[in-house]
Amino acid sequence: MAIPAQTQAATHAALENIRKLASTDCNDRAQMAKVLEELIALAADKSLWNAEAFPPPADGELQARYMIQEDPDHSYALYLNVMLPGKKIVPHNHTTWACIAAVEGVENNFVYRRTDDASQPGKADLVQEGTVVVAPGTGIALLADDIHAVQIEGEKPIRHLHLYGRALETLTERTAYNLEQGTCETMKIGVQTRR
Repeated sequence: MAIPAQTQAATHAALENIRKLASTDCNDRAQMAKVLEELIALAADKSLWNAEAFPPPADGELQARYMIQEDPDHSYALYLNVMLPGKKIVPHNHTTWACIAAVEGVENNFVYRRTDDASQPGKADLVQEGTVVVAPGTGIALLADDIHAVQIEGEKPIRHLHLYGRALETLTERTAYNLEQGTCETMKIGVQTRR
């Protein structure tokens, strides 16, 4: 997959700024807020993330994830997610920081807090602490242990940038939570990243 030159240039400049703001293992909300500001600015130019270069999912899929750029050591990994209404992602953590900014469309993020002491493997209790609606001009910043779920509603595909301290494909210890059963397990990668 070829990333358009204009998209590459804008991404490179934004990530240069972001590297100055936060390390790959950053655990500081103030620094993450600054990273998110940079990502929101990058997402604001819709021409960089158009459907011609990054088509929506097809053949019954609800998500297409595109690798836009990552460092050689798999840090500072930027993806474009194109998701269709009906797509849901269960509550999960990332084990690295993450920032999400909307290009177009709305992504509902449900933020949770774990209330048990994690002493029983495979068991977990969560309470919802809030909802963050990610729409153009807004985003969400998450630390490594933050837990969120995603739901796409409406009638049109969404396009959102997702930036991680480390590439998703390297995050083998993420945890997925089942709210109804009060359980947790290692999270699978989900859809394959398009490169």
